[in-house]
Amino acid sequence: MIELEGVPELIDPVMVAAFEGWNDAGDAASTAVAHLDREWKGEVFAALDAEDYYDFQVNRPTVWMDAGVRKITWPTTRLSVVRVGGEKPRDLVLVRGIEPSMRWRSFCNELLGFAHELGVELVVILGALLGDTPHTRPVPISGTTSDSDLAQRMDLEETKYEGPTGIVGILQEACTHAGVPAVSLWAAVPHYVSQPPNPKATLALLNRLEDLIDVRIPLGELPEDARAWQVGVDQLAAEDSEVAEYVQTLEEARDTAELPEASGEAIAREFERYLRRRDGGVGPSPGGHATADGSDSASYLRDNPGGGGRTKPQRPAKPETDAEPEAGPDLGSDSEDGDSSEE
Repeated sequence: MIELEGVPELIDPVMVAAFEGWNDAGDAASTAVAHLDREWKGEVFAALDAEDYYDFQVNRPTVWMDAGVRKITWPTTRLSVVRVGGEKPRDLVLVRGIEPSMRWRSFCNELLGFAHELGVELVVILGALLGDTPHTRPVPISGTTSDSDLAQRMDLEETKYEGPTGIVGILQEACTHAGVPAVSLWAAVPHYVSQPPNPKATLALLNRLEDLIDVRIPLGELPEDARAWQVGVDQLAAEDSEVAEYVQTLEEARDTAELPEASGEAIAREFERYLRRRDGGVGPSPGGHATADGSDSASYLRDNPGGGGRTKPQRPAKPETDAEPEAGPDLGSDSEDGDSSEE
């Protein structure tokens, strides 16, 4: 039984969720939700019981001191609520946690129970995958749904992915079966520089989310962090001729595939975003992980959600010379290939 006595009646609520682990390359998705929570000062109103869903030998609790008293933070998933003001105020229910180790169906059912009780009208799940995309180009964002009507109405791809999936794919399908409209937004992170943080991918996810749910998201220092991250990776890549040559190859492939993106809906969307920010008084915006073929990358698990701050990018990994790169097809456009690893 879910009781939400401390939560007021919400206005046009949208649930936005992200989970650390396999679906969160570069911490891009979980950092995006953390940014929303921080900028809008979210208030946590519920946390799932860690005993039910997590293997503590995989995601270990942490011990910390509070005024000389030792306390424990358990790995779990927390829900908070924020109100977005403006001419059309609406509420966001933020779900931020770690991909569960077990009982995924119960986990999704519990989140859907909260969504039902709160009157959530749309669930947006953020994810990030490793792909063959150059860090010097705009981050490809794929928007997918299992609902054909929703796909047509919101200009999304109807997912036809088959293969290994993570909690993002499971939650989206659970929403579909429960009759709750659900969308997944995926950022493609360069597989040769996959270490967190990746503020450029986080920024791209937030921009696409802003377009999708028609709210103005305060970006804070993210645009500056994204520029600093790219400059840092540029410098590191320039120090290694093999990496620099590989990046150039990805750039050429991306530019060739995306010539149509220089016109039409992409330009219109960017112009609308510019107008929205200008009218809103905002300054100028300057475990393993999922890959594009659904396979696993090197293991990466964390106890705590990714934090903010500017971190110097780690040295880009050299491209493999004896085998195909780990990630799959180019994700430059919102095509089926671009969807193929998101789940």
